[in-house]
Order: sequence, then C-alpha cells, then structure tokens
Amino acid sequence: MTRGERVYRELRERIVTADLRPGQRLIERDLAAEFEVSRIPLREALQRLAGDGLVTTVPGQGSIVTVPTPKDIADLFDVRAGLEPLAARLAAAGAGPETLRRLRACVDSDTAAPVDANADFHRELVAAAGNPLLTQIMEPLEARMRWLFHLTSGADPVERDPARQRREHEALLEAIEAADADRAAAISLAHLEDGRAPTLEAARRWQVAAVDAEEATRTRRRRVSA
Repeated sequence: MTRGERVYRELRERIVTADLRPGQRLIERDLAAEFEVSRIPLREALQRLAGDGLVTTVPGQGSIVTVPTPKDIADLFDVRAGLEPLAARLAAAGAGPETLRRLRACVDSDTAAPVDANADFHRELVAAAGNPLLTQIMEPLEARMRWLFHLTSGADPVERDPARQRREHEALLEAIEAADADRAAAISLAHLEDGRAPTLEAARRWQVAAVDAEEATRTRRRRVSA
C-alpha cells in the first residue's frame, strides 16, 4: 500500500465515522506530521476525498470536511430509492443460503453495533442482488451512506430509532427469504423513505452551524502567518 493510499483510507474512515465532523479544518502541515508523510501523498489523499464528496477544498487555501447540504442528502436518497429496491427485488429472486446467512448476521448484530450493522446490511443487500453492474454503481455511494448513518446516530436529537431500523431490516429479510420480490422491493423503499426526513432535518442544522469553506481556510492561513 502506498503512503497516499494509507492516508486516504485512514482519513476517509475518520470522516465516515464522524471522528472528523462536517466543517472541520484539515490542516496539511498538522496531518503531514501526524501521518509522517510529505505533503505530496497527503494532497493526493485529499484530492481523492474531494472526489468522494467527503472533503471540500479551496484552491490555494486549504480543505475542510464537507458539510452535506439538504440537496446533497436528497440527491443521495433519490439515487438509493431507485437502486436499493431493485437490489431487494433481485435478492428475493435469487439469493442463496450463504447470502441469506450474511444478511441474517447483519440483522442479528443490530443491537450490539447498530450503525455498523446498518451499513453492513445495506452493503450485503446490494451484494445479494448478484448483479455486478449494480454493485459497481453503488460502490462509490457506500462511504457517503456510512457517513450519514454515523452523523445521524448517537447523541443526535433527530437520530433514527435503532430498534425501528432493526424491525425494518427484519421485515425486509423475511420477504427476501420468502422469495417475495414485490414485497421486498416495497419494504426496501419504505425503509429508505422513513430515513429521509430526519436526515434532511439534520442536514439543515449542519448548514446553520456550518462554516464557509473559503472563509474557514482563509482564517486559518491568517493565523499561521501572524
């Protein structure tokens, strides 16, 4: 693994798990020292993260963790609403015993680690469809989905109820196990729509508290030069 790849993966995980919060500054000098790399692999990693939609970079000034807008959230839910019910339908039509076992393991671990289990379930659902093209299309969205799951969990006042999510996953899995493609697709869509409103509300609050990327990076540069 190259140094740039290592930095990219570690920073992505910190952002996705909300260890680095939306709007937080990413100071190249500090990060280069922390990872013990030059600024070249660090900048490569930040470029890739910007391509993933996780980092916002102001050319010549610096970077912050992206603050998702309500439009960003709505767009992601619209895409998921078109593709995940399809995945559920295909899974119900052709999932084998091993695939069903992996989905069951995700549901059963919901109570112990709800955020990670939620992300795992949605990833396994897409894999269960058995459609490589669908998997390829959904793969770039996985980090953004996990990111939102983490940002809307824990102490968040509009967090989704983990017990309710588990019940919805259980109902979806039962439809897949019963090979009921229509019911599986309907439950998948309803499950997604159930999460749309609280996530949009969270995004509105992030926007209110957000710092402007250009102003944030400019302010930091002034402090450094002072």
